[in-house]
Amino acid sequence: MKKIIALIVVCIMMFSFTGCEKKDDGNTLDVFYLNIDATATVPEKYELKSSDESVDKQVDELLDKLSSKPDDSKLRKTIPDDVEIRKHEENAYSCTIDFSKSYYDMTAAEEVLMRASVVRTLTQLKQITYVMFTVDKAPLMNSDGEIIGSMNADDFVENPGEQINSSVKETLTLFFADKEGTGLKEQTRVIHYSSNIALEKLVVEQLIEGPRGSKLQATLPNTTKLINISVSDGICYLNFDSSFRNTIDNKLTEDVVLYSLVNSLTSLPTVDKVQISVDGENDGTLLYNYKLNNMYEFNKDIVDEEESTE
Repeated sequence: MKKIIALIVVCIMMFSFTGCEKKDDGNTLDVFYLNIDATATVPEKYELKSSDESVDKQVDELLDKLSSKPDDSKLRKTIPDDVEIRKHEENAYSCTIDFSKSYYDMTAAEEVLMRASVVRTLTQLKQITYVMFTVDKAPLMNSDGEIIGSMNADDFVENPGEQINSSVKETLTLFFADKEGTGLKEQTRVIHYSSNIALEKLVVEQLIEGPRGSKLQATLPNTTKLINISVSDGICYLNFDSSFRNTIDNKLTEDVVLYSLVNSLTSLPTVDKVQISVDGENDGTLLYNYKLNNMYEFNKDIVDEEESTE
């Protein structure tokens, strides 16, 4: 089974950002195909024939389009002939698609472009917000053997003009626990990363990796599983899997864990507030006191002013 590189640059060639929005012009939406070189996805306008009362039929119709040769000779079908769609199921604003084992025969570039195209196409439907892939009934895995989980359009960043495998440099401001586990200290980190990775996702991944070259403590265990992350109107929505609460170090206070995430993410110019969900649900609390359905802003009172620079 070939390794699938989950974090690879996807150059989305678009004229505007309207491709990832819910359709509002009748039944017209964008179907995303691949260019001939399989280095980018390209949208084509399409008018749905199925009514929105039957999301199953709409998904059927769109997957059939993605498996068919586009009218434009400069484009290629999104789903290759030898990759069979076994079944798909829609439930509570999500769609799960099961592919045959030949899915893993695609090159890394083809795979991530195909995945981006399918997700961006289907999430334009009013009833679909997230898409999950399985292969032969097993969850799709990345090259590190980790489950990729649910995806939405925001997981695939548009960077017109960027080339596959291009790298950019960013300075991140991260907040880790102090030695006592009752406060946070700032650590700045310069990192090179693939230009298609959303910075918000990169921040969470760096928190999971933990502090470097200091006596600070990680606030998230390395077993933390982030299902998906998205940003809308300055609010960053995090969705962790159900084991999230159980793996948090009980030596850390609850506010340290929460504001490690909140302060790190709100240090980005794109994020003002953060809301956390567990398995898509935001009922209850993070651990004991902090309600998941609240939106949290930067908290300077918990931060030790002494900065720790990598």
